[in-house]
Amino acid sequence: MSILGNRVVRREDQKFLTSGGTYVDDLPLRDAAYVTYVRSTIAHARIGSIDVNEASAAPGVLTVITGADVDLAPVPPVFPMMNAAMVRPWLATDKVRFVGEPLAAIVSETRAQGVDATELVSVDYEPLDAVVDLEAAEHGALLFDDAGNNVAFDVSEMMGFAPTDDFFDGCDVVVRQRIVNQRVAPCPLEVRAAAAAWGDDGRLTHWGSTQTPNGLQGQIAGAFGLDPSQVRVIAPDVGGGFGAKGAFYPEEQLLGWIAKRIGRPVRWVEARSESMLTLGHGRGQVQYVELGGSRDGTLLALRVVVLQDCGAYPALGALLPMMTRMMASGTYDIAKVEFGAKSLVTTTCPTVAYRGAGRPEATAAIERTVDVFAAEIGMDPGALRRRNLVRADQFPFTSPTGTSYDSGDYGQALDLVLQSAGYEALRAEQAERRARHDVHQLGIGISTYVEITNPLPGGEYGGVEITPAGKAIVRAGTFSHGQGHATTFAMLVSDRLGIDLDDIEFVQGDTDQIRSGQGTVGSRSLQTAGPALREASALVIEQGRELAAQLLEASPDDIVLDPVAGAFHVAGTPSMTRTWADVAGEAGPEGLRADIDFEPFGPSFPFGAHVAVVDVDTETGEVRLERLIAVDDSGTILNPLITEGQRHGGIAQGVAQALMEEMRYDDDGNPLTSTLAEYAMISACELPSFELVPMETPTPLNELGAKGIGESGTIGATPAVQNAVVDALSHLGVRHIDMPLSPERVWRAIVDVE
Repeated sequence: MSILGNRVVRREDQKFLTSGGTYVDDLPLRDAAYVTYVRSTIAHARIGSIDVNEASAAPGVLTVITGADVDLAPVPPVFPMMNAAMVRPWLATDKVRFVGEPLAAIVSETRAQGVDATELVSVDYEPLDAVVDLEAAEHGALLFDDAGNNVAFDVSEMMGFAPTDDFFDGCDVVVRQRIVNQRVAPCPLEVRAAAAAWGDDGRLTHWGSTQTPNGLQGQIAGAFGLDPSQVRVIAPDVGGGFGAKGAFYPEEQLLGWIAKRIGRPVRWVEARSESMLTLGHGRGQVQYVELGGSRDGTLLALRVVVLQDCGAYPALGALLPMMTRMMASGTYDIAKVEFGAKSLVTTTCPTVAYRGAGRPEATAAIERTVDVFAAEIGMDPGALRRRNLVRADQFPFTSPTGTSYDSGDYGQALDLVLQSAGYEALRAEQAERRARHDVHQLGIGISTYVEITNPLPGGEYGGVEITPAGKAIVRAGTFSHGQGHATTFAMLVSDRLGIDLDDIEFVQGDTDQIRSGQGTVGSRSLQTAGPALREASALVIEQGRELAAQLLEASPDDIVLDPVAGAFHVAGTPSMTRTWADVAGEAGPEGLRADIDFEPFGPSFPFGAHVAVVDVDTETGEVRLERLIAVDDSGTILNPLITEGQRHGGIAQGVAQALMEEMRYDDDGNPLTSTLAEYAMISACELPSFELVPMETPTPLNELGAKGIGESGTIGATPAVQNAVVDALSHLGVRHIDMPLSPERVWRAIVDVE
């Protein structure tokens, strides 16, 4: 019987739950100096001068470095279609553009000495107007004097978006809704940390808390003008990333330059307050959605216009509207779809990818507006969805924005979640509460979603090696930081080779051992590295058959591997066997090994449906999530335990955005939620036990049939909860409430309609 599909406990957990992981800040690094950054206290200003004299003379300070000292070229925007004038200095020189931007680096013997010395650096600022309001940002104060305006990326112009007055001709009803998908902070348990040291051989070793070790290697090598082979990146255990730890950060990548300048290793770890200010934020869109259709509930036309906040410097966040565009029509068969967007710089922390990266924003836009349309025509929101879903017999399905969905059964997902929720009984209870004029009203929110996983082009590396003892070493170019790869990938190899899980070692995160890899982003790992490892396993089996044939004095064509026993024998003669240790002993100096670069046939499209049930106190605005029922179909499930864990985490983050989380700035660009005392992170106390409903629709794009699962829960949960809160108050006349649905915001919405 295959191990695949079974609930296998994660092999990694014993270490994390007992001795604990080994993170960058835990690593012993002899003679390392500490780097501490001096950061801007003003959102937008010209720098008159930076006086470091007193800090340079402080106890334990080895040197103080400013932008004028750094001889590296400024970093251009991530993608060539972005405004080329919006370059980022390694340390701010002429201007500061957000609170927290690094101005100087203090190198000291101890961490405490560096922190103390930051207080001694004096900066002369010439304040400029802040740019915080996204809807006024395009023509606000210029962040980059040579850029012409604050548009980092004009998606509308690139895609030829030209709205016309006749777009909604033929529609009986057109609803319009402005939606704010608020900025959030990723808040990983482990903040950013890195270290750098030069070896006697002239190679740089960089330790980093990263999701993409090989990508980081390429970035550092490119910045320093080195061949990638001259840079070794090691990522030890990483305490959470959520997309933010796959971005460029000058504080981290400058360490190698500083280490060479002072002639000794250096290390850096940010404080939590620094992390809140400068670790890339997520989301940050204002959406204008128009949805037209007939009074019988047929959706005919959709127009979405997005303003994307990309913060002070255009990073991956500036590209997010392209992902939103791809998924704009969601699970629905809508004949006409138009999409336009602009990404704008503001005097705030740059935005990057955050769990879902553009796809949650798309789902939030369409799902919220579908509910608005249902309310307008007086139709049940579940029935409206069912009427317009892409049918199972339409796959593969190409949306009006050109996105090709691989496989799905959206109607079944909706039916499953409504049945599991007891939808009709919930509606009956809601009607009873309304009739009694209860203070606590019941809200039922639905969302259906489809998302794209493995969205970026490129392959993935996977390698399998058999040791002389007959054990296996598995290598992958992805990077697990909570996803359970050490278990899942070992399961795949064990299933093919018949080697016990406990005899399989998993290697990742060291570019000297992993020749290439895109890392773990976009829920891509299983569908890319998984097939690579299956293919590598097959090649190792073929090598083993050749060697076993010599040992058994038979033709390789007659040799078979018993995947249960993990031994080779002549077909029909299972009593005479040769183990993996036997054949590995005959392999010669090159060993028994296969390394594969797998090229996927394309992205896959997980989908699902969520129902949220909330209790809303109409006197205080307090929202309590009573139930969350979720169908998340990610294709073939290899390990239900790991899949459910990913769903749990994703749903929690989706609920958190709906109800609590928001990174806020005042009109002067000062962060108002810069610590966890002000920024509301969700915990188990605010969450019910999630009701997870299984469903599997394999993709034809890889032999495993697997799609991604890491972001699905986040995408489905947020609009379900938002819709539920509005639904609870709809009989009072509340049409829409923007996230986060805090008690004050909900209370004000109630008061405004009274």
